[in-house]
Amino acid sequence: MAKGRIHSIESMGLVDGPGIRTVVFFQGCALRCAYCHNPDTWNMQGGYDISSEELLKKILRFKPYFDRSGGGVTFSGGDPLLQPDFLIDMLKLCKENDIHTTLDTSGYGLGKYDEILNYTDLVILDIKQLNHEGYKVLTGQNKEGFDNFLAAVIKAKKSLWIRHVVVPGYTYGEEHIKELGSIIANIPDVKKVELLPYHTYGVDKYKKLGIPYRLEGVEPISAEEIKKLEDVLNRSLKSNNSTKKEESL
Repeated sequence: MAKGRIHSIESMGLVDGPGIRTVVFFQGCALRCAYCHNPDTWNMQGGYDISSEELLKKILRFKPYFDRSGGGVTFSGGDPLLQPDFLIDMLKLCKENDIHTTLDTSGYGLGKYDEILNYTDLVILDIKQLNHEGYKVLTGQNKEGFDNFLAAVIKAKKSLWIRHVVVPGYTYGEEHIKELGSIIANIPDVKKVELLPYHTYGVDKYKKLGIPYRLEGVEPISAEEIKKLEDVLNRSLKSNNSTKKEESL
């Protein structure tokens, strides 16, 4: 059995995939997103070690809830793609036990994507930014890593939920959201799109860890603002999908 390093486990998650889910947060992330509310997941030396056998036992306790609700297991983080061997082992074990698997990721990992996706039922993909320059500013990394993973997801024909965090000064405004819509419209099999409002819930963690918080003074996004941008996004998706249908005729 493989061993991995995880940050924590949420036993009854309701938002990270369909149904009731066990959410396993992997330790380690290659990105340093300015708005990240879990900087304690960044360092691979944090968290604790666990064997795949031990983790499976914890997951199986909740299988009756999965079966009744159409739920399963979501591997999140940090980013699970930074521990590909452990992730593959866990995905295989889940499929052997008839458990639905969801991968919640920013798409920035260490490869082995074809094998990982072979045992993944759903991908929740966080689109951090829309272009290379913006991606670098917001996350500290180039967008190429994300692009490589997205290409693997499309090749594997996996269903997707898309998430995008709306941050004033970075990923905000109608034109930005329209462009996001045009990008999503060209990704096959997107089942759901969520705009997530920037918040400051994790600021205290930065203070405790002695890490400078780059968005000091940036105000959280209100529910009303998100609703307006969701309307913009839906119109953009509808317009782009209509154009694609016309071009295919």
